[in-house]
This record gives sequence, structure tokens and C-alpha cells, in this order.
Amino acid sequence: MWARVVEAMLGCWLAMSPFLFERVESVPSLTLVEFGSALAVILLALGSYWGPTRHAHLGLVVVGAALVAYGRFSHPYPLPAALQSAIMIGLLLMMCAIVPNHASRPPEHWFDEQPSLN
Repeated sequence: MWARVVEAMLGCWLAMSPFLFERVESVPSLTLVEFGSALAVILLALGSYWGPTRHAHLGLVVVGAALVAYGRFSHPYPLPAALQSAIMIGLLLMMCAIVPNHASRPPEHWFDEQPSLN
């Protein structure tokens, strides 16, 4: 479940980033997009801890792709630091979203057989 913790921390970074980077006047909806994305990321990451919604983290692939697309196409080149941050967070979210919930556990069938000494 380490990937879900990382995703929740990335959601916190998204929520803080409007206060950390200088305001981008040419992209007025950036603050709204980052707060909305932060809320979605945190809810989907923490929702994966509950059994019935254990695959909710796969929705972060869509959120990550939307952040990358918004960061790249909402402003002409050169991109401000806030949009570069959104692109990087989107890429990190897509990488972490495909990690299974219990990726640090070995497969169950490894423990089914008793090793033989012969």
C-alpha cells in the first residue's frame, strides 16, 4: 500500500502548489484545476484502502493524464513552473497508479508448497 501513501502525498502537493508557485495570470483556472485534482487524488488514493473500492487507484491514471494534458496545452511555450509541476505530478500519478495495492507482498502460491530437501 506504499503507492497509495505516495499518491496521497502527491495530492497534498497539488493542494499546496498554488501557494508555492507564483501566480500565472495567463492561466486563470490553474488554481481551480489543482484543487479539484488534489481532492480527486486524495479521495481515490485513500478510497483504495476500503475493500469494495480497492481498485479506485486506477482512476488516478485518468487524473494524471488530464493533469499532463492541461499542463501542456493550456499555455504556450515556455511553460511556467506551476504547469511544469502539474505535468510532473501527472506523470508520477500515472506511474504509481498501476502499482497494485499489495505489491510488497510475495505471491500467495509461494507459501502453498513445502520445500523438499531431496
